[in-house]
Amino acid sequence: MTALSKRIVTVLTFNNGVLFRTKLFHPDYRYTLNFVDAWSVDEIVVLDVTRQGGTGAKEFHDAIGGFASRCFVPLAAGGGIRTLDDVARFLDSGADKIVINTGALQRPSLITEIAESYGSQCVVLSIDAKQTADGGYEVYADAGSMPTGRRPREWAQEAEQLGAGEILITSIDRDGSLEGYDLNLSSQVAEAVGIPVLALGGCGSWAHMQDLFSNTSVDAACTQNIYHFTETSIRSAKSFLSKRGVAIRTE
Repeated sequence: MTALSKRIVTVLTFNNGVLFRTKLFHPDYRYTLNFVDAWSVDEIVVLDVTRQGGTGAKEFHDAIGGFASRCFVPLAAGGGIRTLDDVARFLDSGADKIVINTGALQRPSLITEIAESYGSQCVVLSIDAKQTADGGYEVYADAGSMPTGRRPREWAQEAEQLGAGEILITSIDRDGSLEGYDLNLSSQVAEAVGIPVLALGGCGSWAHMQDLFSNTSVDAACTQNIYHFTETSIRSAKSFLSKRGVAIRTE
């Protein structure tokens, strides 16, 4: 394995303490956690997408602890983080990295505060973006419900300067589609920064991962809903990619 090896990252979303798949950023079907036990993932990201006023915070933190005790891979977690006290609670629950989104848009200095307190490697900035009528992209806050007027490329660059260690770029339009990643969006963000970029939204086959790695410089392919439709393990995805020349982590 080399430093250039690509990663496969599993993203799981919780709403009111319950694991759901999503489509266009809305909870769709609920699932149990049992199907993740045999996965051969490089990292796991768990996100609480509960809307304001919802419940389930305790259940979500319990889920973080459950993953941390069973999975020996890096674990990133986020949802509703606004202060360093919120960060401490997530880390105490067992997370290795913190994922921030709306909190950073509201107060960009939060990125620096976390980086200075815990290191840049702890800060993952999540950017949710939707395509605009002119063919560009706009960043959305509040679980994809509020347009911000920001462009994902520029926001990623600013976040890197503020201390973010990684960028998670998600295509709202592709969420739950299983039709492939938005290669243009992923490429724009990956080329704009010097930190690792993770792409999410639209993966429906191992070939979609190959397209992502072959046509962009992203460091990780994030997958979500595909696992709710197949029992095929990550190991088979890595074998598929390796045979097609992608430098993927195999251990």
